[in-house]
Amino acid sequence: MIKLLMSWDIKMGREQPYFEFIVREFAPGLMRLGIQPTEAWYTIYGNGPQILTGGVTEDMETMQHILNGHDWQRLHSRLTTYVTNYQQKVVEASGRFQL
Repeated sequence: MIKLLMSWDIKMGREQPYFEFIVREFAPGLMRLGIQPTEAWYTIYGNGPQILTGGVTEDMETMQHILNGHDWQRLHSRLTTYVTNYQQKVVEASGRFQL
């Protein structure tokens, strides 16, 4: 299994439309593309990214195909209208919490 790890901060004043986008478009969009969401963490207090989330695919070829595709680029572009400090990395899934 291959995991896409993502982190970001929600833009100030965009919280309500952000959460609507995540529930209505982003999470369903990931699943439609073939990335199965595995976790989502919301940091309330402390330093670090406000949101940490991840999703998996069966193999690296599938993940690369998704991330290089137009549908992912469009979904990612929509996400960046609501967030800052976006970061992502692709790693081998360990079955435990990963950063």
